[in-house]
Amino acid sequence: MNLRVLNQTMQNDFDLRLADAGVGPLRGMSIGTVQVNIGLTCNLACHHCHVESSPRRTEQMSWETMEWTLAAAGKSGARTIDITGGAPEMNPNFRRFVDAALAGGFVVMVRTNLTIMLEDGYRDLPKFYADRGVHLVASLPCYLETNVDRQRGKHVYQESIEIIRQLNALGYGSDPKLPLYLVYNPGGPSLPPNQAELEAAYRERLGGEFGIRFTHLHTITNVPIGRFLHDLKRDGRAGDYQQLLERNFNLETTAELMCRHQLHVGWDGTLYDCDFNYALGLPAEAAHIRDFDPAAFLVRRIVTGSHCFACTAGCGSSCGGSLVSDAEIACKNSLSVQTNS
Repeated sequence: MNLRVLNQTMQNDFDLRLADAGVGPLRGMSIGTVQVNIGLTCNLACHHCHVESSPRRTEQMSWETMEWTLAAAGKSGARTIDITGGAPEMNPNFRRFVDAALAGGFVVMVRTNLTIMLEDGYRDLPKFYADRGVHLVASLPCYLETNVDRQRGKHVYQESIEIIRQLNALGYGSDPKLPLYLVYNPGGPSLPPNQAELEAAYRERLGGEFGIRFTHLHTITNVPIGRFLHDLKRDGRAGDYQQLLERNFNLETTAELMCRHQLHVGWDGTLYDCDFNYALGLPAEAAHIRDFDPAAFLVRRIVTGSHCFACTAGCGSSCGGSLVSDAEIACKNSLSVQTNS
């Protein structure tokens, strides 16, 4: 029996928590975004990378699969194509895919590690992005150099700052048509702090020291999978971190979970409920993008597991940051539970 079938026939701890709260199994609600992982090749090998991208990975989405993805996005009624990786820019069809998505009338969002734009063959990307109005989501897991380099590699902080300043010079972070979102991940097994308060700290530090501008900060909870889970197990902290996530379960986050409002396409065209299920090899009920049926996908039962507690802890977490509307109160409550436990 494969992992997806096993998951759907046996209740896991996350399903049981939902049942205890009077909520049935999670099902889809809408498809606002089609998120596409177009490859696992990356110029970095970050410690917190849940898909374990690196320069050694060779998996890349084909142009045929990209065409199927755009056709499916059109059927779904989605407005946004969210392109991720790896470093998605390293797929040989990346620029063609961006232009095709824009020609199809979609808002195009690219999740970039920034440093790729300093590599030979990619230095023109800031202008490529600005000329097309591509929305950028950039990983900068802290405003302190030491913390960023510890997570992502030596010199990554300074390289990231250099590229952000290039993007700022083109209008990113100040022109409403050129949004630049920064992404924070905790450096260890803890919940993110309040998103609004941390955003203010980012603006004060990065603006004061480098004159950097950005649109918003997204805080994302580390999901205990991939390299992050390997580190937790090595340090003997995996059990404690899972307990932290479960103690801080927040039912108010479940309506806005990204798995309920998006379609995720793996590099080979397999469909998933979210990027984390993709990393775990837990496909959605629908099999492949070429056979996509939007009506069936909307009513599917979402594949869940204990890792889902990361998205429902405290303020909640998604590729777009925290989830709950009253984030300040929810975060303070969850963090007090964390501190006092």
